[in-house]
Amino acid sequence: MSLEMRTGHEGTGPGAITPDGCAVELYSRLPVEREPEIIAGAVPAGASVLELGCGVGRVTHALVERGFRVTAVDESVEMLERVRGARTVASTIEGLDLGEKFDVVTLGSILVNAGEAGLGRALLDTCRRHVADDGCVLIERERDGVHTGLPREHVLPDGAVIRKLSSEPVGDGVRSVKVEYDFPDAVWTQTYTVRPMTVEVFEQGLAAAGLKVDRYLTEDSSWVRAVPA
Repeated sequence: MSLEMRTGHEGTGPGAITPDGCAVELYSRLPVEREPEIIAGAVPAGASVLELGCGVGRVTHALVERGFRVTAVDESVEMLERVRGARTVASTIEGLDLGEKFDVVTLGSILVNAGEAGLGRALLDTCRRHVADDGCVLIERERDGVHTGLPREHVLPDGAVIRKLSSEPVGDGVRSVKVEYDFPDAVWTQTYTVRPMTVEVFEQGLAAAGLKVDRYLTEDSSWVRAVPA
């Protein structure tokens, strides 16, 4: 299924590219980071998890291995084809309405900082719609300072290099970010838009969606445990 590229997003390189500029093959190569440990440490063992924006399942697979019951959602069928061990649903996040409640809803990959007008609020509405009254929503928000000191690079254990090349203001509080992923046999780029938010503005957005902060899970306040207000 071919989906139209979102405004302000672009991806280059081999293989299928999703509407937000992500390359499916690239994300299949990237290692999982701290997300599974952060999530597992903040929720009950064996909980039902709705993972919004699961991609190729890097976090999904780690959660399934830990005994969580995962429903994985992504708008890209090509991404979902790589997910194993979880129920999968092909849908945009903002358009999702499963008519179900989950112990845990996750919204990672700084999706809450989406640059498109009103999208961040729509994503939070989806979280609230699907979380049980006694459940929680785990959200990854953009860290402070990520748009300064560019360009900079990070070398992965296999020698591949991720370069954050630029972050430019494009109006209405939105920035356009370009990242390059340099592997020995292929190079990908992704351009996307983000809307940086202070903690205060982020918490106001939660409140508007019927959520509130329970606690911040990381020292940099990038991962947040929210609960129904």
